[in-house]
Amino acid sequence: MKKRKNKALYPLTALILVMAMVLSACGSAAGAGSAGSTPAAENASTQTRAEQTKTDGSLSTDKKISSALSFQSEDKLDYAKHFSIYRYENGYTLINITDGSRYLVVPEGASEPPDLDKDIVPLHQPAEHTYLAASAVMDMFVKMNAVDSIDFSGESEDKWYIPEAAAAMKAGKLKYAGKYNIPDYEQLLDGQCSLAIESTMILHSPDVREKLMETGIPVLVDHSSYESSPLGRTEWIKVYGVITGHEKEAEKAYQSQKKQFESSVSKSSGKDGPTVAYFSINSNGAASVRKTSDYVPAMISFAGGRYLPDDLTDGKLTSTTTMQMEEFYKRAHKADILIYNSAIEGQISSIDDLLKKAPSLKNFKAVKEGNVWCTSRDMYQSSMEAGTITSDFHSIITDQKVSDKKLTYFKRLK
Repeated sequence: MKKRKNKALYPLTALILVMAMVLSACGSAAGAGSAGSTPAAENASTQTRAEQTKTDGSLSTDKKISSALSFQSEDKLDYAKHFSIYRYENGYTLINITDGSRYLVVPEGASEPPDLDKDIVPLHQPAEHTYLAASAVMDMFVKMNAVDSIDFSGESEDKWYIPEAAAAMKAGKLKYAGKYNIPDYEQLLDGQCSLAIESTMILHSPDVREKLMETGIPVLVDHSSYESSPLGRTEWIKVYGVITGHEKEAEKAYQSQKKQFESSVSKSSGKDGPTVAYFSINSNGAASVRKTSDYVPAMISFAGGRYLPDDLTDGKLTSTTTMQMEEFYKRAHKADILIYNSAIEGQISSIDDLLKKAPSLKNFKAVKEGNVWCTSRDMYQSSMEAGTITSDFHSIITDQKVSDKKLTYFKRLK
């Protein structure tokens, strides 16, 4: 069988494909996938249909994916719930994700099985020319020494708070290829992009995801932010270790962070600890808060605090929700500690800056007592620092007089 790597795309082909995408936007969706579609495009279309029907967040347990592959084992995971890894003979590895997508990592020099399930997307090693639009994943690539496998970034140089990423862009080794919702298709095709790693933000731009797959560029949506455990999020480094062939480095980085995290966990239960509200204010003046099942509330609990609001569950696979300030006030105004999430709406430097965003916050207990904090801009991108972040939370929760000079990711607002 002919090996498909989605790599050998010449400039003329790229131009034709880009023109075809423009035309398809003006035509019907049915016409976009008709004559001239490649096997990769057919696979992508099948994958999209499968994902549209997979909404319960469950993982595929189908181990029989090809008559040519013999199942050997399933990796045991410590905390992660949104992916699984199946091992097959001769080095083939299947990655299952809770959006219904499945990826078969094909060893270098090997061929795709002849009767592989049609919804499974093959990813050939070595992983090269990756487009990384999920900024939180970069720290994982850094920690397993795999940054060289990323050629394209969804963030510009000034938006990277990870030194290695900013340095790679400055040196020209990592090129800006457009945000997740407006990628430079022609640049990606000319650069032989073989994989696009997206955050769940791409779910708000399904047409972009579809166009990437139509060109033969597989799309993997990182669901690490949906993990309820901080170490579950960190454990996603194992997915990228499989894809890049850096499994030993990934396991070492994960175990190091696991050890640090477990040493930072409070011995006291969060049920009796100080209450903590973690939030941001959007441009409409509404509060964006983490759901109770999210990994940030879990960190707060592990650090000895009680997260507010404490009953934010709606059954949807999203990590945040938005509420009007009146409702936020009702649920969180008695919080002992307020922590403003600067990763979403930008950095603030004082309580006055915060009150400009939402004047009603002046009536919150924590504001009156001066126990207000904000995160650094780089905290969200630091996905491999669960131990350090939990340690910071613990210091804030257990020591009201702690100096922010002793913290890594938080600053006290005055």
